Amino acid sequence: MTPVHDSLAEFIARQRWFAGGEGPVQVVGVHRLAALSADPLVEVFLVDVTSASDPPDTEPATYQVLVETTDHLVERLEHVRISPSPADVDPVVETFQYDALHDREVTGLLLRLIADGARSGDLACYRVEGAPIELDRPSLVFTGEQSNTSLAYGDSMVLKVYRRVVPGVNPDVEVHVALAQVGCPHVPRPLGWVDSAYGVLAFLQEYLSGATEGWGTAQASVRDLFVEADLHPAECGGDFGAEAERLGVTTAEVHAALREAFGVGELSPAELSARVDVMRRRLSAAVDEVPALVPYAGQLTRAYDELASLGAEGRPMQVQRVHGDFHLGQTLRTPSGWKILDFEGEPATPVADRRALDTPLRDVAGMLRSLDYAARIVLLDHPGDSQLAYRAAEWVDHNANAFCEGYASVTGHDPRGDLVLLRALETEKAVYEVVYESRMRPTWATIPMAAIERLAR
Repeated sequence: MTPVHDSLAEFIARQRWFAGGEGPVQVVGVHRLAALSADPLVEVFLVDVTSASDPPDTEPATYQVLVETTDHLVERLEHVRISPSPADVDPVVETFQYDALHDREVTGLLLRLIADGARSGDLACYRVEGAPIELDRPSLVFTGEQSNTSLAYGDSMVLKVYRRVVPGVNPDVEVHVALAQVGCPHVPRPLGWVDSAYGVLAFLQEYLSGATEGWGTAQASVRDLFVEADLHPAECGGDFGAEAERLGVTTAEVHAALREAFGVGELSPAELSARVDVMRRRLSAAVDEVPALVPYAGQLTRAYDELASLGAEGRPMQVQRVHGDFHLGQTLRTPSGWKILDFEGEPATPVADRRALDTPLRDVAGMLRSLDYAARIVLLDHPGDSQLAYRAAEWVDHNANAFCEGYASVTGHDPRGDLVLLRALETEKAVYEVVYESRMRPTWATIPMAAIERLAR
């Protein structure tokens, strides 16, 4: 029962995990990979779509949709119905289709396939040797995700279903498995995955029950600071500094494990120059799209020029595998310490680029930007309050320093000592953020713009 293209287009266009721009979505291809059950009928489809806002000659994007087909309306699944409204359905052939990932009565099928290391249609499932997979756990969909759909099975397992499917090695699975093999304690244990000729479809991992999100914890610390009248960040009961330092330690230890698992390389001066050219082109495109960047373009370019001059000195730069999309939302604080999640990288970036060796300061810069975001998002609730703006900046400096000190305690080298490289990477990240927020959340664009003003001084 292949879903109607128009129904699929409408369904995909309104999902948070759809990365396309504004304008109508068109389905240009539907590929059925497997039927997971016959009663009810549950099928796995890959859907190729284009968006009206895509640049000319853009290749269609491929999204995964698990479709459950029934002969009756299922009220509890109405929020994820794919098929048209009942009034539009042929009265002779009344079928209704839903996103099966939201039906806990059928999601156990995926667990069974992984546990058995089974094949189903074009799906090939793999279980990590010795992985504990409990088949009697009901599923619950996480609501906060934007790029994928994750299901918690009880308090022991979580299945990340990749919505955007791309061919080749999946960095998330690759890195988690490799880190587990070298004994890294700072990532969830990998349990298994679902593969296909079109790319990895799902990844089963240990669920870190009892953990708290780094993103929410950091914001709570900012709110505590704002309540206090005269205290500095380190003096508040909700001080995040010690946690930021421990997170720096964990980040450095994960980087060391990545070097052990994947080795290291060197970026020649010519290769560094080529990467700087990419930074310049991205800045130029950003300035064309976001006029607010125009007054700062010259100073921002200077950060890239200084990095190019550093490369011109002829010293190669050591590079390695990194996280690539590191921020507080990719961290969890557990009773045993910080855990780092989601080594998928930036989903919009080609897989080859996400797997490429890079400087570990890429992740450091990402975390510094994330700390700034945590403070300034809370500040959005207090527009025009210069005193709180000062306190927010003080919170960022305090925790950024703590993170770098924790990182340096492991590596023996403070990342703030590589000022030129770190500034260029922070600049590149802030420029990306300005473009993203201008497109997706214009009211948040002031957050990275404040960083642009600081970095352009």
